[in-house]
Amino acid sequence: MTALHELGAAALAALYRSGQASPVEATRAVLDHIQRWEPQLKALYAHDPEVALQMARESEQRWRSGQPLSALDGVPCTIKENIATRGVPQPMGSAATELKPAAADAPPAARLREAGCVFLGKTTMPDWGMLSSGLSSFHPLTRNPWDLRLNPGGSSAGAGAAAAAGYGPLHIGTDIGGSIRLPAGWCGVVGFKPSLGRVPINPPYAGRVAGPMTRSVEDAALMMAALARPDWRDAMSLPAQSIAWQQLDLSIQGKRIGLMMDAGWGDAVQPEVAAAVQAAARVFEQARAVVEPLAPISTRAMVDGLDGFWRMRSWLDYQALPPERQRLVLPYIRAWVEGGAGLTGPQVFHGYSQMGALRDAAVAACQPYDFVLSPVSPMPAFPAEQASPLNDPARPFEHIAFTLPYNMSEQPALSINCGYTAGGLPIGLQIAGRRHDDLGVLQAARWYEQQRGAQRPWPHPPGA
Repeated sequence: MTALHELGAAALAALYRSGQASPVEATRAVLDHIQRWEPQLKALYAHDPEVALQMARESEQRWRSGQPLSALDGVPCTIKENIATRGVPQPMGSAATELKPAAADAPPAARLREAGCVFLGKTTMPDWGMLSSGLSSFHPLTRNPWDLRLNPGGSSAGAGAAAAAGYGPLHIGTDIGGSIRLPAGWCGVVGFKPSLGRVPINPPYAGRVAGPMTRSVEDAALMMAALARPDWRDAMSLPAQSIAWQQLDLSIQGKRIGLMMDAGWGDAVQPEVAAAVQAAARVFEQARAVVEPLAPISTRAMVDGLDGFWRMRSWLDYQALPPERQRLVLPYIRAWVEGGAGLTGPQVFHGYSQMGALRDAAVAACQPYDFVLSPVSPMPAFPAEQASPLNDPARPFEHIAFTLPYNMSEQPALSINCGYTAGGLPIGLQIAGRRHDDLGVLQAARWYEQQRGAQRPWPHPPGA
């Protein structure tokens, strides 16, 4: 029998329903597994086994009385630390943050609590979520379970590492430029960035979404059934919609698919990554989908404008800190935000307008296609101690050229493993869909997952 900590959410629910296993047994199995990994991985923050076991005991009673709250009742999960959970401070990855217990659950955490999930703790992130890295001035350095010398990516760093290492089946991250999909790609898991507003979040702002990070598309869809429920606190959320999240069957025959191998700017796609993504595209083509090359959909001018706008936003946050707290911010982030200090009002407005230009360009380019395939990132995982693949705050976005457009265009996009480098590092395939076709993207990903079959064995704790 597969170990309890390795089972997906649907399999655990089936065991709970039949009485073959209980939420307490599953939670203990995951907690034991975490003890073996966490000293090396450092993926968790506010990890409280006693809280988790108490939630598991409450779930066990609901299953015994035949009254589970949902299909996810008793299933272990983690929550990224920038998603508030009541009573737990939110450092936002930065030692400069004044720690105060959160007054209430943010919408994604509230939905998981209402579903009866067992909270294992929060997962780590870099300063203010502004890095694709596990490097933080507050948290210990988070590492990639496939190779502890390497980075899990970010900003949902701990979530990606925890999912790949088997810290239970369900994890939730956030994404404003690739922060779900990049760590998912580098850690070999499924990372789904829904359409903007599909999953209510607080605070909401341009490009920001929350979404699942799991070992399977099925588990991501199960999470979406809970996460996509409405919450008035997100004034940018979509109207409530009845979506059959578990209906994942899809015929790919005749679908029009764009294949984008050149993002138009940023780092060049490395040969091993290109080969894996092109091989994935051939799988679609062999099933009689129509696969066509797609030209770049964004430009250097767009990303430079966006960079200026976000630097100014973070510069204002940085300037609001007292000097003694400013000194605690990660030096890389400090150097990046200082680039916003000299920007003028017209320059910042121009940068903001480039986000709209990027949105319109991406929506127009993708409109002829049912789905668009691309690499998630141009390269595999990079050294753990670096803030980004280039490690240069003057060039911070060169690795997000494939992921960033879909945040601005509000389109759903998903990362799924499509192969490995010669050194055994995961490579991510990105599947993007038209605005609001979240179910379609999950269906396409599930179809590809079934065609690809079982991937390599998941990483094991050192010494296991």
